[in-house]
Amino acid sequence: MNTVQNVIVIGGGLAAGKTAEALRQDGYEGAVTLIAAENHLPYERPSLSKDYLFGRTEFDDALVHSADWYQDHDITVRQGVTATAIDIAGHTVTLGDGSTLPYDKLVLATGSIARHLPLPGADADGIHYLRTVEESDAIRATFGQGKRLVLIGGGWIGLEVAAAARASDTTVTILEGGKLPLLRVLGDEIAQVFADLHTANGVDLRTDVQIAEITTEHGRATGVRLADGEGVPADAIVIGIGVSPEVEIAKAAGIAVDNGVLVDAALRTSDPDVFAVGDIANHQHPILGQRVRVEHWATALNQPAAAVSALLGNDTEYTELPYFYSDQYDLGCEYIGYASPGSYDRVVIRGSLAKREFVAFWLDAENRILAAMNVNVWDVIDQIKPLIASHASVDPERLMDPEIPYAQL
Repeated sequence: MNTVQNVIVIGGGLAAGKTAEALRQDGYEGAVTLIAAENHLPYERPSLSKDYLFGRTEFDDALVHSADWYQDHDITVRQGVTATAIDIAGHTVTLGDGSTLPYDKLVLATGSIARHLPLPGADADGIHYLRTVEESDAIRATFGQGKRLVLIGGGWIGLEVAAAARASDTTVTILEGGKLPLLRVLGDEIAQVFADLHTANGVDLRTDVQIAEITTEHGRATGVRLADGEGVPADAIVIGIGVSPEVEIAKAAGIAVDNGVLVDAALRTSDPDVFAVGDIANHQHPILGQRVRVEHWATALNQPAAAVSALLGNDTEYTELPYFYSDQYDLGCEYIGYASPGSYDRVVIRGSLAKREFVAFWLDAENRILAAMNVNVWDVIDQIKPLIASHASVDPERLMDPEIPYAQL
């Protein structure tokens, strides 16, 4: 008999909303309370740097569920409320107003926080980070012909914001500390594709730069001064230098934390009554055979079902491979698998880099596929997944041949 009568979910993003959904889909009839720090219903974040930032979609399109859905499924959403502490011995969560809520099981879906840049002038007006819908609105308001936007950081967020800004004819400069944007994620050959893409679309991409300070006037940012003394003027600055998992509440409660909240294959933390999903989950992945923490939409979408199944007593390992996607100008791409820096031996290409129509494969020394990215080539992810999951060696020459079906590799 299931003794779970009260589940609390801490978080206001996709992972939190999908956890609530999975609980009801699995037949759980007890109390469900979502604690959302933002004054919104749980929403998905990818569109904040994609369609929503372009102005193509409304915020309501990003909601995981409508207010009516939560009401119909008897789920309490506490909006604009912060969870400040967890008492794992007493099974309670303390809120910002000092009140406490009891739980039988707790799911942490606290997500990430944007890394801030410790630079002189970094607290001036006109400096933006991108994590919330309000921040996306503020960034979109800086777009337009004759406006100068400087992006500090050439990661996925920086590049997607650059593409949206250029669509509004904004003058865009990207300042990247590495020799190429996305270099750490993709390696030289594929990172160059993205560098060339942005340059071809009118972005002033500057790599290998060091920033000395953000220049200000009357408390407002006016540009960036580089270490070599050069000034880059700006009407607005967006800083996109990555995120950090929001683990403070877990750490303070004594839950094991190391680059996220440590969870087993079933997404259970070091406390058997607490689970973690989404950006914060440093997951012992049963297929990859290693710990992975993935800050992407698909993880937040898919992990909750496995966590809820385990929470309700039906241990279910989470086995989905990491996946993400990006759209920039006329380039669309999907990435499946996990090839951390230093883990792969080489990158093999099927298709044309020059035309930006290809599939890239990251291979280890034994020619096993660790990850793949399809660029402007579609409907191949489901064919590639088994190749990664099998850990089987492939013939690189056959892998490069577009005439050979993936099933024959």
